[in-house]
Amino acid sequence: MRALITGSSSGMGREMAKYLASMGWDLILVARRRERLMELKESLPKEIDIKIITLDLSYPECAKSLYEHMKFEDIDMLINNAGFGLFGEFADTDLDKELQMINTNITAVHILTKLFLQKFVEEDKGRILNVASSAGFLAGPLLSSYYASKNYVVRLTEAIYEELRRNNSNVKISCFCPGPVNTEFNQVAGVRFAIDAIGEVEAAHYAIDRAFKNKLIIIPTASMKVVHFFSRFVPEKLLTRINYNVQRKKDN
Repeated sequence: MRALITGSSSGMGREMAKYLASMGWDLILVARRRERLMELKESLPKEIDIKIITLDLSYPECAKSLYEHMKFEDIDMLINNAGFGLFGEFADTDLDKELQMINTNITAVHILTKLFLQKFVEEDKGRILNVASSAGFLAGPLLSSYYASKNYVVRLTEAIYEELRRNNSNVKISCFCPGPVNTEFNQVAGVRFAIDAIGEVEAAHYAIDRAFKNKLIIIPTASMKVVHFFSRFVPEKLLTRINYNVQRKKDN
């Protein structure tokens, strides 16, 4: 079995790689930082076949190039984990940085999901795990573009799931939607978490385990499940005001 993992040089992507390697999976590790990828490779069992690919998925042509390079490989699982956030009022945040984020969080996920899905459907096997966020169910003042990007990932995954189900396909797709996770995300986004975060190891293991059980929406921790459930009954404007106050506490 072989998995391709984007954003695998740190955080949940790195821990997913370690977890799959412990199960005997071969790996294709993709990220921008080659040194980090090499460190990860050296830490994994020597009997595992590991390829590392250095790419910046904020450039759409790199996502297409990745698929073209990998389309003849026997890949059993795609994990779209690469992504980052940007904090600040929408009127003030840097447009170029936002477009870079949109290309990473949306465009690359869209391209890789589509191209690998076509391959998997033709082979009638394979699994895709898209990493989104609890942000994917909400509007996020002060992290507006990030929240919007994760909404895209959630809804795209849900739609594909239903298409696969109706076609009786053996291809499976899941979406991981955690709350705060202790990774480098907050450093990149320029925030600190306003509520307690779970560990990246716990998050990665939970995501992989539930994906293997063919869960569509994967939400770790009881507290985040409760928040997600009750948010359905709160008016949108009120929910957005509440979320603004939560996001404001992240400001350094």
